Amino acid sequence: MSVRRPTTSRFRPQILPDRSVLTEHRAVIQDISRRRLLRGVLSLGGLSMLTGCNVSDRSSVQRVLRSVSGFNDAVQGWLFDPNKLARTYPASQVVKPPRFNAYYDVEDVNPIDITSWKLELAGLIKDKRPWSLQDIYALPEQEEIIKHICVEGWDYIGQWSGPRLKDFLVRVGADLSAKYVEFHGNDDYMESIDMASALHPQTILATKYAGEPIGVPYGYPLRLRTAVKLGYKNPKWIRAIVVTNTYNVGFWEKQGFNWFAGL
Repeated sequence: MSVRRPTTSRFRPQILPDRSVLTEHRAVIQDISRRRLLRGVLSLGGLSMLTGCNVSDRSSVQRVLRSVSGFNDAVQGWLFDPNKLARTYPASQVVKPPRFNAYYDVEDVNPIDITSWKLELAGLIKDKRPWSLQDIYALPEQEEIIKHICVEGWDYIGQWSGPRLKDFLVRVGADLSAKYVEFHGNDDYMESIDMASALHPQTILATKYAGEPIGVPYGYPLRLRTAVKLGYKNPKWIRAIVVTNTYNVGFWEKQGFNWFAGL
């Protein structure tokens, strides 16, 4: 009896790729995988089958992964419920001090000169007058004891307080139909969030942690704290807020991370 030799699948790429192409784009892949959306494409064969792209071409792989990540953003935005509250925790579980994390070491934090600090406003806002820290302290405070979740896989429970971002945006006459709210930090870090998340009842401009002014390494005098986003969407040392319909790429998005970053 003759033995039939196996035939090569006609779907198999003719050029076998260097697997390092996936390593180079690990940030995007990990984010897509964590979201559990289109997980089946997260292999070289899957990318070839789904897109027909030449997986030996690094630029093609990058375009595909960016497209999948962008699709994830759209799905997350569609599924987001602006009225659903994130879980809160008792004060007994609060970690003190909060955990520091940034794209540089804590020793490199440059303290803000609070005597000259002002919160600048720009974009689709009627009243663009700058705000002093005392002006912000005069606003009603809201406390949130929520979990900070980092894309790196760790988390902690923190106790943050400050004015609701929605109340602040209404007060300065921001266009609440705009798409994005940008936050510019004193360390030149910029991140933006969608307007629906900005208006969420658990999104605040935090000035205090565990009842005390936020320490310098953790964002003094002002940082964003939202219960509906991953940690990197909560910029520290905020110096400017911009309301806009123009999407500007943030620091971590430039590194390949997902923009929406919802929880």
